[in-house]
Amino acid sequence: MAARELTRRTGVLLWFLALVCIAPFAGQAQDNAESWPVYENVYVNDYAGVIDLDAETRIKGQLELLRTETGVEATVLTLPTRQGFTAAPTMEDFATRLFNHWGIGNADRDDGILILVLVNDREMRVELGAGYPAGFNRQAQDIIDRIMLPAFRNGNFSEGIEDGTDAVITRIARDHAAGNVPEESWTPEGSGGGLVGWIIGAVGIVAGLIAVFSRKIIDRLSRCPSCGERGVDTIRNRLVAPTRSSSGRGEKIMDCPHCGYHAVTPYTIPRITSSSSGSSGGFGGGSSSGGGASGRW
Repeated sequence: MAARELTRRTGVLLWFLALVCIAPFAGQAQDNAESWPVYENVYVNDYAGVIDLDAETRIKGQLELLRTETGVEATVLTLPTRQGFTAAPTMEDFATRLFNHWGIGNADRDDGILILVLVNDREMRVELGAGYPAGFNRQAQDIIDRIMLPAFRNGNFSEGIEDGTDAVITRIARDHAAGNVPEESWTPEGSGGGLVGWIIGAVGIVAGLIAVFSRKIIDRLSRCPSCGERGVDTIRNRLVAPTRSSSGRGEKIMDCPHCGYHAVTPYTIPRITSSSSGSSGGFGGGSSSGGGASGRW
């Protein structure tokens, strides 16, 4: 009986030691089981398929130029839903954890930006790196409310994402890179110059809108080569999509409502940069502490 009891106790002890040894690896396996979207490009990943090809090319070009000129890493991601990925209690928490999983932005400056659109969930977020002062949260919210959500409510996802990205680049990324720090609140009370404060705020909003719609404004203000009147209608069509090894082709169609002038001009679309392009081959290891703004439609 004593030998049997000793054998039993030895078995229990070995079982306990096995649990102690296995527990850390079980935790690691659980961590490795986390599921996050994988980016194919550091600029735009349209997994929901809502961005027009021409718009996607323009957005990539603007984000690549931003990264080249300022070092700021901004990226656009669309998903049908966040369901099926690692569970998060809120869309905001999902965006922050995804941002940190990808490591968007420079690791020293933490100045990355994630524009996330969940089409079927009818939610979106502009997630900002930890290096952005709180005043930029208000800028992000204004861009979402005034530019992106109205377009989304009308089903114009491509237009809303392109115009919203232009505004994020101008009013957040480039402004921050230039060393400008916005006020955390636009309320001019207590500033000692209420009227001036409101004027400055209005000018800032107008400037941001002009930056967003500059491409459309330029087209509309172009003079007709035939009659010289302004208001030419311009449409750009992609004919051959660019690849990583060759450029694409498109055509610009101009129509004048005044004299009936019609012209078709070909143009070249730059080739697509390699997947996860950039000097480091990906993102720079930046992080977010949850700053930014959200919207629902």
